[in-house]
Amino acid sequence: METESVRSGRSDRSSHSQVARQHHRIHGGRRSAHRSSRSSDAESQRLRRGTDRDTDPDTDRDDRSVSTRASRRMRHGLASEFIPEGGVTAVDYSRGRPPVVHDDDWGDNTTVVTGATSEIGFSVEDVRIGKDLEEHIGFRCARYLGFVLAAIISFLAFISPVAMIVLPKINVLDWPMDSCKPDCEGLLLGLGFKLLILLLGSWALFIRRPKATLPRIDILRAIVLFLVFILTFAYWLFYGVRIYLKNDVQYVNIVAFSGSLVDALLFVHYLSVVLLELRQLQPQYVVKVTRSPDGESMSYTVGQMTIQNLAVWCLEQYYKDFQVYNPYLECLPRKSSQRVTGFKIYEVDGVSGGAPVAPSHGMLSPPSGGHRDTGHNDRFYEEQEYERRVRRRRARLVVAAEEAFNHVRRYDKEPGAVGGMSPDEAAQAIFPTLVRPLQKYLRITRQQPRYTTENVLRHLALCISYELSSKAFLERYMTQGAVIWNDKGMADTQKWVLMSDRLLSRSVGNGTRLQLKQGSDVGLLVVVRRIPHFNLVEQVFSEKLNKFVLRLNSEMAV
Repeated sequence: METESVRSGRSDRSSHSQVARQHHRIHGGRRSAHRSSRSSDAESQRLRRGTDRDTDPDTDRDDRSVSTRASRRMRHGLASEFIPEGGVTAVDYSRGRPPVVHDDDWGDNTTVVTGATSEIGFSVEDVRIGKDLEEHIGFRCARYLGFVLAAIISFLAFISPVAMIVLPKINVLDWPMDSCKPDCEGLLLGLGFKLLILLLGSWALFIRRPKATLPRIDILRAIVLFLVFILTFAYWLFYGVRIYLKNDVQYVNIVAFSGSLVDALLFVHYLSVVLLELRQLQPQYVVKVTRSPDGESMSYTVGQMTIQNLAVWCLEQYYKDFQVYNPYLECLPRKSSQRVTGFKIYEVDGVSGGAPVAPSHGMLSPPSGGHRDTGHNDRFYEEQEYERRVRRRRARLVVAAEEAFNHVRRYDKEPGAVGGMSPDEAAQAIFPTLVRPLQKYLRITRQQPRYTTENVLRHLALCISYELSSKAFLERYMTQGAVIWNDKGMADTQKWVLMSDRLLSRSVGNGTRLQLKQGSDVGLLVVVRRIPHFNLVEQVFSEKLNKFVLRLNSEMAV
C-alpha cells in the first residue's frame, strides 16, 4: 500500500508538472517572441555600430575590466585566474574542436553544461566507466605483453650456461664429476666476463620503456627472439642427450660447452644490434609530414624500416618540431561586409505599388558583369590588420616585461637592501604590471585558455629564481610552442589511428603513403620518396681553358 501511495503521488506530481509546462509553453512563447524581436533590434544596432574591440587595445573596456579585477585580486593575495577559461579548459590543442566564436569575448562567454538526470539514478557514464576500465586494463596488458615475453626468453637464455655448469656440482643428480683444473678455471673466468658483457649489452639494447604499442608484430624483433629460443632449446637438447645421459665425467668439457653457448648468444646480440639499430641509420628515403587542417609540413630523411615503425618515428618528430595546433586561430573575428549591390529590389506582391526596396545585407545577389568578387581583398586586409595588432600588442608586452624585470635585483647584489623577498613573493609583486599586456596578447593570439594565473606566476618565479631575462620569460608566450610542451593536451598515453593501403609490418618503399589521425580534426599525411642515385662525373680543371674574353658593344661603357 505504501508503494502504491508513493506511485500515486508521483503520478499526481507528474500530471501537475505537465500542465504547468504546457501553460509555461503557451505564455512563454509570447514572451520569447517579444524578447526575440527586441534582441534582433539590438543585434542589428550592434552590427551597425560595428564590433572593432581589438582595433584600439587601449579602449578595450572588457580587457580593462578583467585586468583591473585581476590586479585587485593580486593585491589582495588571491590565487585566482586572470584569464577566464570557462568551458574551453578541456580543449586538446593537438586535436581540439573549435567552437563557433562570433566576438572577441570567446574566452569569457564559453559555457559548458554537463551532467545526467534520471529518476532511477542511472547514467550512461556508469557504463562508459566500466568499458574504459576494461579497455585500460587490456591496453596495459597488450602494451607490456611483448616486453614480458622477450624478458622471459632472454632470462632463460642468460641463466642456461650457469645452470649447465652448476648442475654437475650439486648432489641431486648423482653425477660423478672430476675436479676443475687450471685450464678449466681459465674457461670459467672467460665465461664470467662474457656473461657480464652480454648482460650489459642486453640491458643497453633491450631494457627500455616501450615507445609505442604497435598494431602488428615487429618482424625483426620476433626473428631475434626466435633465434634465441631455438638456440637455447638446441643447446639444452644436446646437453641432455650427449652429456647427461652418457655421464660425461670431464668437467672441462661441460665448461667449454657452456662457453660455446655464451659465444653464440653474443653473436645473436650483435645481429640484433645490426638489424634493430644500425639498419635504419643509413638515409634512404625522404619523408614529408603534412598536418591537416592548418597545412603545416616538415621533411625528414629516414632509413629502411617498417611502416608502423615509420609512423612511430614520424610521431616523435611531430611532437618535437610541429607547433601546437590552435583551433581558435581558424575562427578569427571578421568585420561584417557592407557591400552595396548594383540591383534594385521591388516588392511585387506587397502594397507598396512597385516602389524600390533597399537591399538587405543578408541577401545574396549575383555579381554584375563589371564587378568582381572582392572576398580575397577582404581576407587580405583582415589578415594584415590582425598581424598589425599582434605586433603592436607584442611590442607593448615586451616593454612592460622589461620594465617589470628592471625592478627585481638579487639580494646580494644590491648594497644596503633590507628584507629580501623569495622568488614567489617577487613574482607576486611585479605580476600586476604584466597582467594587462599579457592578457591582451594572449587574447589576440588565442592562447588564453592554455595559461592560468598559477601557471604564469610559477613560470615568472622560476625565471626570477634563475636570473633569466624578460625575453626568456616571454619566450613561452611569443609562439604557440611545440606540441610536447602543451600542458593542456598532453597525457601519458596519446592515441593515434594508423591507416595505410599496405600491410603495416612491411618495409617502406618509394611512394608509400600512410595517415595518422587523432580524433576527428588533426591528421598527419606521410608520403615517402626514395632518395635518387647520384651519378658524379669527374672533370679536370684546366689552366689553359681558364681564360676569358670581353664582348663589347656600342652602348657599353668600359
